[in-house]
Amino acid sequence: MAAIHLTAENFDTAISSGQLVFVDFWATWCRPCCMMGPIVDELADEYNGKAVIAKMDVDEDGVKAICARFGITNIPNMKLFKNGVEVGNVVGAVPKATLKGVIDKNL
Repeated sequence: MAAIHLTAENFDTAISSGQLVFVDFWATWCRPCCMMGPIVDELADEYNGKAVIAKMDVDEDGVKAICARFGITNIPNMKLFKNGVEVGNVVGAVPKATLKGVIDKNL
């Protein structure tokens, strides 16, 4: 199972779902982002039913405003949301265990 794709149109609804939502802000031209992509997809499998694992391409229409709203200036940038509130953040290419630790802490 791959991570779900978020857009500017469905972002606010997704992060306010009541579940823990992990969002990977990325871009196709970003090498570290491309390295993290398969790891994020693995997390989608491992946390299926426990948390929502999503990706958001920072180059898509309307996404720059969301990045500005959450202070995203560097990618990859992975944020966790619970009931629409940011509860965790990881910036840069990191080991899968680091991401799992942040997710598990907030479940």
